[in-house]
Amino acid sequence: MEDNITDIDYDSVQALEEFNGSHNNSGVGQLYLCATPIGNLEDITFRVLRILKEVDIIAAEDTRNSIKLLNHFEINTPMTSYHEYNKYDKAEYLVGLMLDGKNIACITDAGTPGISDPGEVLVQKCYEAGIKVTSLPGPAACITALTMSGLSTRRFAFEAFLPADKKQRAQILEELQDETRTIILYEAPHHLVKTLEELFKTLGSRKVRICRELTKKHETVYADTLDGALAHYRDIEEPRGECVIIIEGADREDLNKQKQQSWEEMTIEEHMALYEDMNRKDAMKHVAKDRGVSKRDIYQALLKSESN
Repeated sequence: MEDNITDIDYDSVQALEEFNGSHNNSGVGQLYLCATPIGNLEDITFRVLRILKEVDIIAAEDTRNSIKLLNHFEINTPMTSYHEYNKYDKAEYLVGLMLDGKNIACITDAGTPGISDPGEVLVQKCYEAGIKVTSLPGPAACITALTMSGLSTRRFAFEAFLPADKKQRAQILEELQDETRTIILYEAPHHLVKTLEELFKTLGSRKVRICRELTKKHETVYADTLDGALAHYRDIEEPRGECVIIIEGADREDLNKQKQQSWEEMTIEEHMALYEDMNRKDAMKHVAKDRGVSKRDIYQALLKSESN
């Protein structure tokens, strides 16, 4: 089967007309966000296969990767590249096609487009232009890993990849210290050990799951604590394959105890000073709540201090 990649020169109106055959005045097109397998091709849905065959163009994150998927399912719809390095200009172009009546499917290398990938920008541009957007449910590595982690799934925070910038990275890690929801991160195998070192240093010995090769033949879930996982991948097993890291959230009771301890290390007067923008009565109320005592106790303590 011949490769069906058609990477359109979106600056050329002539190329556009040659691709589409003629100008379409039948109305505005639509954007379809199509989830594709994260490893096992059997995970694709019938609806995604139908839409990929019916749309006018497929906007793919990496056409070299996606052509394998399309060829496997005998899909001949032309593709054009849409990725991190052309996401703004290309989004404008794709919006123009949809305003011209063309239906477009957006796919990522693996999983659901729009989650930690350039599809987010295209969706924003569609809403600005009044173009209908629909998402076809399917595989997502973050949800797949979460559901098989054995950690709490009721509330979770998805952070994707931590920023490469040191300052931003440190800021995010600091914010995660007090995060009570289950935390989901992505990481490349060659950065896993360094990331685990930073997570252990910042978050302490929390439960963690390292999920690798999801839905594939060699799928694994390594269950341990952050320090245990660090020792394992640093000294025993070399990390291989893209990783999803699932970390238990901070214990709310422990956080409250830590805050309580920090308040108790202050004098009442120092604590009151934190609420200097309030009137005295409201400040006393907040201090009492912070310390887990009654407002009367704070009042008596202040009277005693002032009398001394």
